[in-house]
Amino acid sequence: MTAALVPWLKVRLPGGESYGRIKAVSRERGLHTVCEEARCPNIAECWGGGTATFMILGDECTRGCRFCAVASAARPGLPDEAEPENLGRTLAGMGLDYAVITTVCRDDLPDQGAGHIARCLDAARRLSPATKIELLVQDFRGEREPLETVLAASPDVLSHNIETVERLSPRVRDARAGYGQSLALLRRAKDLSSKTPTKSSLMLGLGETEEEVVDALRDLREAGVSIVTLGQYLRPTRSPRHLPVERYVEPAVFRRHESTARKMGFLFVASGPFVRSSYRAGELFIKGLLS
Repeated sequence: MTAALVPWLKVRLPGGESYGRIKAVSRERGLHTVCEEARCPNIAECWGGGTATFMILGDECTRGCRFCAVASAARPGLPDEAEPENLGRTLAGMGLDYAVITTVCRDDLPDQGAGHIARCLDAARRLSPATKIELLVQDFRGEREPLETVLAASPDVLSHNIETVERLSPRVRDARAGYGQSLALLRRAKDLSSKTPTKSSLMLGLGETEEEVVDALRDLREAGVSIVTLGQYLRPTRSPRHLPVERYVEPAVFRRHESTARKMGFLFVASGPFVRSSYRAGELFIKGLLS
């Protein structure tokens, strides 16, 4: 059963000078933005404010998670060798203070794309040194070496999303993913680079209970995660591949979870119907530095 739409889920249509500039630049340089690929509801707000999240390693994923709008393929095309330089020049040209770089999963590549990710970070550092970089990574199938490779490129924040509560994870995520595997990656990231803040995200409205959300938040804190976001799951399409929304979670529930997370010791919490993993990422990070 699909939940009925509710009045608090309204966003403005995208447009304006900044939106048009980011769209044009990303097309010109052959870059993909997760804002478009994931059909993010905040695209008008973020692009209108001059912020975007870039997706590297192509626009096809080897996974088939049932919440995700990104296209799936068993063997996507090879990564664009010009992408690191194009990304670095784009960040510099936009004069961004903070950028989020995310990736599709590339189980087809020997290193799962870790070397390409590191080259993208290196180019961003060289060509746009003033830009803080948050890297939102795949789970690398739980393997240590790819994670070591991307951490060696020194992202300012390392992010990986558990997506949902433990009980629902097998239904929501690809069979190669896993709740425990994601927590292990986040824990290992802190072991390998204790000074790099880690971040994760949960979608609500897939059938979880409030108690399960609290348990997931507790698991993230025990894994050393210091930044967390919680948002409403929105079905990308009516395709049978994509799970229906079980419930549109009331804003008051998001506020309760935010309060709970802060009491657990998370440094930053963003919780609300339209919050996404990379939503207002720069503001969160800068506020954290100031505090």
